[in-house]
Amino acid sequence: MAIEDQVFDLGPIVVHKSNRGSPNTYTLDYAALGNLPVSSPIEALGSGPIDLQSRSLQGGIQSDFSLRGSTFQEVLVLVDGQRVNDPQTGHHNSDLPFTREDIESIDVIPGVNSALLGPDAIGGAINFRIKSPEVKKLVLELKGGSYKTKSGLFSMSERLDKMGVRFSLEDQVSAGFHEDTDYKKLNATFTSFLEVPDGKMKLNFGYQQKEFGAYDFYTPGKGYLSKEWTRTYLLNTALDMDRCGLVIRPGFLWRRHYDKFMLDKTQVRSNYLNHHRTDMYTPSIYLQNQIAFLGKVGFGLEYGQERIDSTNLGKHSRIHESIFLDENKDLTSRISYELSGRYDHYDSFDKSYTGTLSLRYRLSKTNMLHLDLAKSIRIPSFTELYYSDPTTLGNSGLSPERALNYQVGIDCRKERLSFGATIFLRQEKNLIDWVKSDNTQEKWQAENIPGSDFLGLEGSGKFDFNAYLSVHANYTYVDKRKDKNGYLYKYGPNYIRHLINSTIDLKLPWGTQALNFSYKKKPDRRGWLLVNIRLSYNLKKKPEIFLNITNLFNVEYQEIEGIPQPARYIEGGLRIEW
Repeated sequence: MAIEDQVFDLGPIVVHKSNRGSPNTYTLDYAALGNLPVSSPIEALGSGPIDLQSRSLQGGIQSDFSLRGSTFQEVLVLVDGQRVNDPQTGHHNSDLPFTREDIESIDVIPGVNSALLGPDAIGGAINFRIKSPEVKKLVLELKGGSYKTKSGLFSMSERLDKMGVRFSLEDQVSAGFHEDTDYKKLNATFTSFLEVPDGKMKLNFGYQQKEFGAYDFYTPGKGYLSKEWTRTYLLNTALDMDRCGLVIRPGFLWRRHYDKFMLDKTQVRSNYLNHHRTDMYTPSIYLQNQIAFLGKVGFGLEYGQERIDSTNLGKHSRIHESIFLDENKDLTSRISYELSGRYDHYDSFDKSYTGTLSLRYRLSKTNMLHLDLAKSIRIPSFTELYYSDPTTLGNSGLSPERALNYQVGIDCRKERLSFGATIFLRQEKNLIDWVKSDNTQEKWQAENIPGSDFLGLEGSGKFDFNAYLSVHANYTYVDKRKDKNGYLYKYGPNYIRHLINSTIDLKLPWGTQALNFSYKKKPDRRGWLLVNIRLSYNLKKKPEIFLNITNLFNVEYQEIEGIPQPARYIEGGLRIEW
């Protein structure tokens, strides 16, 4: 997609200025992932500007993503720039089959981002970049913690002349912090590349298998002892070539997801059992070249097919065909712009036109103003269209969501201080949510909400006191307006009003220590502050022992009202790398 990024280095968090229309991208790199007091890459996202709505002990079991007050369906999830959103439901968007050892970095892109990535990034996007196996390396990591939690990770990389391969295997098991919150998880990945004339060919394959207690995951406050089993296959291939300045990038992605869900595993109230299988196929090609009077110009084609075979939702298939263009150019030494446009034709919905416009004004070498506009659209998921159970009902007459995003901001960098701030406005039409007209309505039903506006402020900063001590923080404020429709919402007003994350890193000769603070406040609910800590010590010959403590002060809280969250969790482990 993009071939050049201008980067403002903020340490673990980086703000990229790229030709993908991403004015403020928050990046967690491989090193930062290892220094945070978390047990999975998904959990690490909670240290950034994203509202990570977890339903389980570990963020990698099931978590929803929300950016700038969006619903969990409105965040675009990518692997190496290719869309992997689950067509059944956004609740499965965190079913990503790879380990920390497979990740180069995770980019969180709130708000406006290029139409090249997809038409449906209403709240923003998250891009998981897969690490290329460039060096020979072996990793063994063993961990154990509260609630009989155990996990093991093995990863092996090999570099042979013009090719490299990596195999990673991870296994996790826990008794859970509450009745019906036990889980088992297995990840297996294979990553490879081959250097070819003028470029590199990449192939990534991942498999994930999960079995977990799903206490009230989809029925908050009802007390259902549920059970869920999922399997995910992900194949991602790409060829990156540069011939005399002409970039050629063909790619193909296939994702298969199995989901089995039992509403009440005790069968006292219901033996309701669903089986779902979804498939996604996405071949694409992107071309880019430098044109004297236009700057860098790109052109792409994409074909997408989504299928579902479900005992509840039935059998359905839908196709979309896409054309997208982008251009970025420096008008003067201080002023530049980035422009992208996209046409999508859906066989089951109307055609759509989406796009972005980003203007940049460079105040100095390291300080920049930006103004960004974007239009987005999201078609309903198969669950929103066709689902039915004793408490919930889909709606086959739903229309696509539409949104306009506006934002203006500044990014600055000084010798030891870096910071950025953005004011944003998102205007949504036909927002899809699960609602009731009043308390007499028997089931929650998917409906189009006429209109809502989201006005907010987002800021981030990092200060390096010296070579050993640094502090970085994020703040997001969201105010939802025009929500005067009188509906009762299944998950309540679940967007964040205030979100604050701060991490203090202390780099000592024997290891990096981290202290993380996270505060959330949602409308009509009390806020909560979580404190997490990581202590590590490097032994001789590089083995590392570490201790992670999350929710240090044992705070009672609920990410989603009616679904309990874990108390204090303590985990220790050993990591050997050679």
